[in-house]
Formats: sequence, structure tokens, C-alpha cells
Amino acid sequence: MDFASLMSKEISKAKAPASTTSEGKKYKKRADEEAERQAAYAAHQEKLEKERMARETQKRKREEEEAEAKEEREEKRRRLAEESKVRREKEEKEEEARRRKRVGLPELVEKEKVEAVDDDDIVEDEVVKLLEEIGEPTSLPGENHRQKVRRYRRVTTVMTTGPIPTSLKLVDEKDMKVDKMPPPEDVEATKWLYRQLASYFTMVLKEWEDALLREDKRDTFASKAAYNAMAQSKQNMTPLFRKFEKGDLDVGILEPVVEIVKAAQERRYVDANDGYLTLSIGKAAWPIGVTMVGIHERSAREKLHESDKGHVMGDEVTRKFLQSIKRCLSFAQVRWPPEDVRQLMG
Repeated sequence: MDFASLMSKEISKAKAPASTTSEGKKYKKRADEEAERQAAYAAHQEKLEKERMARETQKRKREEEEAEAKEEREEKRRRLAEESKVRREKEEKEEEARRRKRVGLPELVEKEKVEAVDDDDIVEDEVVKLLEEIGEPTSLPGENHRQKVRRYRRVTTVMTTGPIPTSLKLVDEKDMKVDKMPPPEDVEATKWLYRQLASYFTMVLKEWEDALLREDKRDTFASKAAYNAMAQSKQNMTPLFRKFEKGDLDVGILEPVVEIVKAAQERRYVDANDGYLTLSIGKAAWPIGVTMVGIHERSAREKLHESDKGHVMGDEVTRKFLQSIKRCLSFAQVRWPPEDVRQLMG
């Protein structure tokens, strides 16, 4: 064998066999490659869609579980809030009963939560006719008969134009002189007393306001402070006037207020101030100095801790209008000075 045939034999052995497809073909068509690529892409997309659907299902399940847990928490919070409100109202009622017992006030009679029966004492046809007469709409959207009657009464209620507008008919100055506390069964005398008190305080506040407006130096700090005190007194005495209108001022407060006004009208301002101090402070125990010595608990020490709520000044609204009455006394002794200088408050 010559050298050329030997080399060709070795070269043929070294050559790799030709690549073939699974079908035995040497080459693959472009369309087949594109079909395989599309099939692989569709399989991948289907896999991604299944994963996305699984994630959404899990997310939806978590959201539902969180919503249920949140609703349970809200329901528990509402239930606890209602229980806390009931417990707080009960404690406040018990504390009020203890306070009233300490200061000698009568027990508070709990009224049933029913709507006023006098709201329906006007029939539908009559209230419509009355509204037409005063030029008001006979009906408003979503308004029932009770609301219609209340609207008619609100529009037809005449309010005074004094410092504190009130629906009470004020009396003349000659009729403001209060005498004594009428008996509880005398309803007409009690209404007349409320009108006298409202008229007296209206007169004092009006004189006070006019005196401040007549001052020459109204830009000074003292003048501004005096005017602010007068304006604050009017605002704080508004709840007192509302109690006069409704006639539901507590007897334990009404009697001392009558004595204070009576003394002020007689220009006995020291006596009026004593009545104010008796009403505001009362005879409750007040902690002065050392409240505890030693390590043993004393039975009387509990009263000292409870003394801050053992008088009428424990109520914020009552405290404010009583302080405003004291300010009215301070102005009244300047506007209507007493004949006896010993009746001037310090």
C-alpha cells in the first residue's frame, strides 16, 4: 500500500459522522424550528399563568382571612367600647349619687329615654296650615311629622335680643325683685321665678357690656381683659339660661342662686358672696396640709380624696356659670353700690 492510500484511509477515519435529526434527516426546516419555538413559548406561558393563578388564589385567600380577622377585631373593639361605656356610665351614676348624698341634694330620678310626647300634639293638617301661614315649606325632603312639628316650634319661638338670647319673656325691672323660693308644687310661681332670674342677669350683663363700651380707653390691656371676662361670662351663663327655659335647674342649686340674687338686689353683696361660697365650697372635707402620717391607712382619709368631687363645682358647666354669677356680683356692687360700705366685697 502506497503512502497516498494510507493517508486517505487515516483521514477518512478521523472525519466525524454527519449530524442527523431524530427523524434521520440531515437538515431541519425553518418552519419546524419555528413551530418548536412557539410550542416551547406556549408551554412556558402556560406555566407562568398557572403560577400567577396560584399566587392570586393565595393572595385572595390571605385577604379574606385578613378581612375576617379585621372584622372580628372591630366587633371585639365595639363590644369592649360598649361595655366600657356602660361601665363608665354606671360608675358616673354611682359617683353622682354619692356626691349628691354628701352635699345633701335629693336623689336623681332616672328618666326613661323616651321622646317628648308634646311633639305630636299638633295634627298633620294643622301643622301644614300653620307652616303655610308663616311662609315656611310645608315639608322638607326626608322630614317626618315629628320633625315638622319641631321645625314649626323652632321657627315660631321668639328669642330676646339681650346679651343671652332666650325664649323666656323677660319682666320689667320693677318686677325683678325675688322674694323666696316657691314650693315645688307651685308650677306657675316657679316659672315666674325663672323669668325673674333671667331678667335680672340679663339686666346686669347688659349694664356690664354698656359700661365697657362707654369707656374712653378701650385699647388698654385692662380694658381688653375686662371685656374678655364679660364675654366669657355671657358664654358660660348660656347653659344656665337654657335650664331656666326648660325649668330643670336642680333645687339644690336654685335655692342658693335665689338667695344670692335676693341679697344682690338688696345690695347686700357680702351676704351674696357668702351664699356663693357656701354653694361652691359647701361643707365637704377639703385636704389641707398633711393628709397621711405613718404607714397605716385611716378611714377618714378616703373622704379627703373624694372631696374634690363632693361639691357642685365638680361639674364643669355648673362651675363656669357659678363663677360667672360671682363676676356679675363684682360688677353689680360697682354699678349699684351699697349704702353700707361693710357690704362691699373685698
